[in-house]
Amino acid sequence: MLRMKGTGKMKDYNKIAIIFVAVSLCLSGADGTVEAAETAQFEQPLLITSAGQSAEVQLAAVLAKRATLDYTLSKLATSQELHGNKTLVLSLGASLKGLGAAGLDVAQEKGRVEELLAAARKLEVPVICMHLGGEARRGQLTDDFISTFLPHAKMAIVVKSGNKDGLFSTLCEQNNITLIEVERAVDALQPLGEIFPPEK
Repeated sequence: MLRMKGTGKMKDYNKIAIIFVAVSLCLSGADGTVEAAETAQFEQPLLITSAGQSAEVQLAAVLAKRATLDYTLSKLATSQELHGNKTLVLSLGASLKGLGAAGLDVAQEKGRVEELLAAARKLEVPVICMHLGGEARRGQLTDDFISTFLPHAKMAIVVKSGNKDGLFSTLCEQNNITLIEVERAVDALQPLGEIFPPEK
């Protein structure tokens, strides 16, 4: 199930990203590295949204589809959309271009995500944070989003190059968050499929 919300048409770079991941998934296996003593279990359906409006939220949705998960993609998800969902997935990555296309500034985007997380706590919906952009997506703005929102997660799935400085390792250790590192974005398919029990 795929539902997209937001203003304006999907940018070309989003389309390219989706095509790249789809092709890569067909051509490569998933050999993610799990750096945790045990893998947490989550329930479906999922609500996938962005925290920063980068293109990687599309990759998260492609991976969820490939893993045959029951999910909704809403890049500008609100707390009302969380009702009926059992897991919230935040794609961490800030893009000024993406924020502009969505008609948001940084403060508005942070406010939206904070409201969503508050609703998740109230409804006892666990949070998974994904960072699929790797080292190229890191930067002061993205790091601010990571530091602000990652501590609310139960699990983080991260492309290893995006954790070269140990930011994710440090935050996950401090907040008792399960950290899974993968070599490439496409390798997140395996752990993403494993942490959700099959639907009955």
